[in-house]
Amino acid sequence: MGKEPAGQTHLFDAELFISSSLRFGVYLSAIVMALGIVLLFARGVSGYPIDVFPTSIPLLWSGIVLFKPAAVITLGLVLLIATPVFRVAASVLLFLVEKDHLYTFITLFVLAVLVTSFLIGKAL
Repeated sequence: MGKEPAGQTHLFDAELFISSSLRFGVYLSAIVMALGIVLLFARGVSGYPIDVFPTSIPLLWSGIVLFKPAAVITLGLVLLIATPVFRVAASVLLFLVEKDHLYTFITLFVLAVLVTSFLIGKAL
């Protein structure tokens, strides 16, 4: 009693880190989006013309620097989308450390599909 298998503590710590990072990502994105909504109500305008949205990284960054409400809300959405991608990338590292080659390959494939879908979605 009190003794755990050799890899059990390491695995638990990694799973705890991953679940904590998911929770942190969701909370952070919610806070950023709430800030953007508060800015939107305070200013009454999104900071962009009616048909313009920050859809590229440079446009998003310049809007964030100027505290444009639409850019801040978009940053919150980007953080929300990036959270599970970070989880998949962290899982790749976890499986590499654990020397589990099959799951490393599978998770790398999932990460490649995610990145490819972002690139294809941007191209359309």
